[in-house]
Amino acid sequence: MEIVELIEKEVKDKIENYKQSSEDNYDFWNEHIKFVYEESINLSKIYGANLTIVKLGALLHDIALIEKVGDRKDHHISGAALSKSILEKYNCPQEIVDKVIGCVINHRSSKNATNIEELCVADADILAHFDNIPMLFNSAFNRNNIKLNEVRRWMKEAFEKDYNDLSDNTKKIFKPRYKEICRVILREDI
Repeated sequence: MEIVELIEKEVKDKIENYKQSSEDNYDFWNEHIKFVYEESINLSKIYGANLTIVKLGALLHDIALIEKVGDRKDHHISGAALSKSILEKYNCPQEIVDKVIGCVINHRSSKNATNIEELCVADADILAHFDNIPMLFNSAFNRNNIKLNEVRRWMKEAFEKDYNDLSDNTKKIFKPRYKEICRVILREDI
């Protein structure tokens, strides 16, 4: 088994443990990680990034949330330490470990990316929000306690923030899809 397959299996096992032990039964794989994984692969092909690093970064970017380690606001930092120990357990080469850790640390905005692999994972994390709109509704209602009459405003702000966090090139690629999502979900043209 290759390193990506091993990490994917481990992440899915950890997600299953999370679902079993959490109050909300949130399925990180089907609600978020698989979308980040797919989008990061697509972006790596467009940008010529190292596919192994991008796949591993996508699989591990939210590992601290899955493992319930640290605060949500610092999950990228906690996730870097967890990712390092997971990758080293499988004797992953140090140069790959270092780059994957960079993807995890910098996944919250492409503005923080220091290389093309980090940019792919950061942009994919944002694009995943648009791939799974129900996840945003869940976040609005359950995590942020937004009232129904405020959801449209909250989602518009969330969409704008996410779109503005994309790298300039990914913004150009994604703009037609973004405009259509806003038209359908928010009922407004951009």
